Amino acid sequence: MLHITFIAGEVGHMNDERVVELVHGDGGGATGALIEEVFLPRIGNDSLDAGEDAAAIAGGEDLRFTTDSFVVSPLEFPGGNIGDLAIHGTVNDLAVTGARPKWLSAGFILEEGLPFSVLERVLDTMGRAARRAGIRVVAADTKVVGRGAADGMFINTAGVGTVLPGVRMGFDRIAPGDVIVVTGSVGAHGIAVLSHRAGFSFETPVESDSAPLWPLVGRLLEGVGSGLRFMRDPTRGGLATVLSEMARASGVDIVLEEEALPIDDAIDGATRMLGLDPLYLACEGQAVMVVDASRAPRVLDIIRSTEGPWDPAIIGRASAGEGRAFMSTAMGGTRVIERRRGDPLPRIC
Repeated sequence: MLHITFIAGEVGHMNDERVVELVHGDGGGATGALIEEVFLPRIGNDSLDAGEDAAAIAGGEDLRFTTDSFVVSPLEFPGGNIGDLAIHGTVNDLAVTGARPKWLSAGFILEEGLPFSVLERVLDTMGRAARRAGIRVVAADTKVVGRGAADGMFINTAGVGTVLPGVRMGFDRIAPGDVIVVTGSVGAHGIAVLSHRAGFSFETPVESDSAPLWPLVGRLLEGVGSGLRFMRDPTRGGLATVLSEMARASGVDIVLEEEALPIDDAIDGATRMLGLDPLYLACEGQAVMVVDASRAPRVLDIIRSTEGPWDPAIIGRASAGEGRAFMSTAMGGTRVIERRRGDPLPRIC
């Protein structure tokens, strides 16, 4: 997938010329439009057009390649920092395509005045996160820019992984009757970053769910194989954006059950207080997957028996339709799930 992250503040239009706005980097509808209308017509190809989190590349093995950039503000937040976030984000983009993460490059843009203590903490957590996920940082680069030019630190990564034999997941494998499984509570990362950035706290602290999806995905592939139809990690734009894109790309309808959604009590309370919808908040250690209904019990068992920030649930089904996502609400109504143009939480990854 083509990742777009912007760091500039929102600006107005000058002389009727279109300009980049902060909303273009939030992972929602504006990001999608930017990719589809500006980037793909100019640099698109079969790999980019596929819209996957990691692209297939030629090699002696079945390889997947991905890249990402991290501009989270603040650099450190409850449950993590920009360092382990960079590792987890790259690992997870590989994992959800069925690839075992193997090698990673990291580019660091450091701002003049960044304390060495912060840099050392970031690198320490990067090292621990890489070892836990089984990925090696094999290339790195460092640049330093002047004060005010990088907000402390930005990190760019690129990762390569090897696909397990016989694995094939994709939009085209989603079929009516499949069930939708989410690995755990949604919205933790978005709330953790927002609360720390804004300087307020909740009665029950909320920490980021930042974590690697490998080796969990490896265990799932070994345990249910082709029973896994499709998988994605709901980062910017949250669960709702992933489901909307999934329905549109597959041509089947996705119907969620509101009462089945696993939303932690602390996150539920925080989002109600702040007027936010947890379906649109970022996760950094969760996956949403489409599963053959007959294999769903085994999928839930594997997730529950694997260490991680997980509390899995079946939250809906795929059904014949026109490629739209809906949610059956607790009040008995039906709500359309769509990509939003804007997101109240920019720079959360």
